[in-house]
Amino acid sequence: MPKESDKLQRIRDIRAKGQEVQYEILRHGMTANEAFEVEAAIIDYIGIPTLANEVTGRDSDKRGRMGISDIIAIYAAQPIKIQEPVVLIIVNKLWGRNITPDNLYEITRGDWVMGERRNKAKYAFAVNCGVVREVYQITGWSPVEGLEARNLGAVSEILARKAKIQKRWRFEGKIAEHMQHYVSGSVADYLARGAQNPIKYVNC
Repeated sequence: MPKESDKLQRIRDIRAKGQEVQYEILRHGMTANEAFEVEAAIIDYIGIPTLANEVTGRDSDKRGRMGISDIIAIYAAQPIKIQEPVVLIIVNKLWGRNITPDNLYEITRGDWVMGERRNKAKYAFAVNCGVVREVYQITGWSPVEGLEARNLGAVSEILARKAKIQKRWRFEGKIAEHMQHYVSGSVADYLARGAQNPIKYVNC
């Protein structure tokens, strides 16, 4: 991931060639919130690897660049009423465009800070932007020991950093075929606005 030093080095390289950095103002006269929106849209369009920015734009994980199918899924999702004991696992930060079923399972299953309450949950819902993306039947939990980097590219780096904290858990499971009626449904009513915890228990 680019760091602040990468941006400074790029400026030094340009000046070393006898050139100067060119600045252009794309929008002006905006409020702070409007400026954040424009910045996030530009970063999403150009892409972090092309830029020397350290982070993505504000709220890019929730309202940033997406495919048409994802946009439709978010805005067309109907509220659902969950009857079973489940744990909602918010994967916004780890979600990626064109994510594969295997990767979705890996980022959903762990590694999470959880207490004994996890044992009451029979199912885990992978949730992105308030929409259920998949439902897994939990067959067991195992503690995370040390750093266990899995072969998931950039995702493994995020998971490895999370694994440094003790008392993190990962579930074993499989797709719950009999629970597919929940997929594509909205669980926004179960999520507190502005909540930072990626774990939410329902009926547990």
